[in-house]
Amino acid sequence: MTPDARPILVTGASTGIGRATVLALLARGFPVYAGVRDPAAGARLMAEAPAGSHARLQILTLDVTDAGQVRAAAHHLERELGDAGLWGLFNNAGISVNGPIEHLGLDGLRHQLEVNVVGQVAVTQAMIPLLRRARGRVVTTGSVAGFIALPGLAPYAMSKHAMEAFSDSLRRELAPFGVQVSLLEPGAIATEIWQKGMRDADAIERSWPPQVIEHYGPLIQALRKAAAMSERRASPPEVVPRAVVHAFTAARPRTRYRMGRDSGIQKWISRLPDRWADAVLMKALGLGL
Repeated sequence: MTPDARPILVTGASTGIGRATVLALLARGFPVYAGVRDPAAGARLMAEAPAGSHARLQILTLDVTDAGQVRAAAHHLERELGDAGLWGLFNNAGISVNGPIEHLGLDGLRHQLEVNVVGQVAVTQAMIPLLRRARGRVVTTGSVAGFIALPGLAPYAMSKHAMEAFSDSLRRELAPFGVQVSLLEPGAIATEIWQKGMRDADAIERSWPPQVIEHYGPLIQALRKAAAMSERRASPPEVVPRAVVHAFTAARPRTRYRMGRDSGIQKWISRLPDRWADAVLMKALGLGL
């Protein structure tokens, strides 16, 4: 089957990894349905599409937490693709909400899990009938945070740990239907998430009571310093689309793809005995246990 007969849905396509992946898939000849929350972002994406690919790109308004929009997207693809089905689903939408667990706003935690976990499940559920017809592929953006949880970053790590379980269970459930499932485990990638994360952190910190800084000030400062260093060392976004393209084209795609300069060392740390891993991470942050 040639790429032009293998349609792929990408969620979270507005910026960063999603945007770069849409452009890479179009360049390889795939028809792409790009899910964005903001139509203006869709217009920008259409303008950036490679020459000659515009007919293969459709913009869908798709907030993964909006059940109506998820249903509408599924109905649209059903009408367009019919018995041929959907070759690929790239679950990429995601946000990052962080802070010490003691002072974590539960509404923020719910929003984190609603976008990064429940929303991914909702879209996948809606697309499985189409994926089954095509004996297609599911690729989901996880993170090194899915196997190593830093202090102060619990909500994001919780959501990515959930994606590890989701991907494993889904892979085993869909294997009898010929549907392949892969999970991305990127380390630090140079996307807009760093600037957005710092802006969100500033807003959250302004709402905290004074005792948060009293108790967790050194940790917060250490995380800010580590984030700035990670941003400087981050791998370019293009390393992720290469893995996604492989997952959608290889005869036998990998179950997991690690990428980014820090992903290997993070995996190594995660395999250490717990107390050793704790010591290594806290030392890396410049904090003692």
